[in-house]
Amino acid sequence: MTPTDALEIMRRVNDNLRSALLRLRPERRHCSTLRPQDFSDLLGHLVQASECLKNIPSAESAMAAQEVAPEQEASQKKDRLQQEALAREALEYRGNLETLKRFLPDLHVRLMAERVRLETARSHVAAAAAWAGVNKKTL
Repeated sequence: MTPTDALEIMRRVNDNLRSALLRLRPERRHCSTLRPQDFSDLLGHLVQASECLKNIPSAESAMAAQEVAPEQEASQKKDRLQQEALAREALEYRGNLETLKRFLPDLHVRLMAERVRLETARSHVAAAAAWAGVNKKTL
C-alpha cells in the first residue's frame, strides 16, 4: 500500500467517522431512527482504518529505503508531506476513536431505554387488541 493510498483511505474513514458521530449524537437523532446498518457501516470503517494502519510503512523506514540524490529531492519532499498528512489523519482517527469510546456507553443506555419503551408499547397494543377482541363479541 502506498502512502498516497493510505492517506486517501484514512481521509475517507475520518470523514465517515465524523459524519457517523454527528448522526448518532442524542441531540441529532432519536434512538428509534437508528438502523443496524449504521453500526455495520461504522464497524466497516473501523476495520478498514485498522487494516490501512497495519499496512503502511513508518516514516523512518520509508525514508531509510530511499537514497538521497538531487533528482529525488522533489520525490522525497512529496513523500515527507504525505507522511506528515498521514500522521495528522492517524491522529484525527485516534481522536475520533476516543470520542466514540466516550459516546458509546451513553448510546447503549439510550438504546436499552428505547427497547423498554418499545416492549411497553407492544404490550399495550396486545392488551388493546385483546380488549377489542372481547368487546367485538359483545357488540
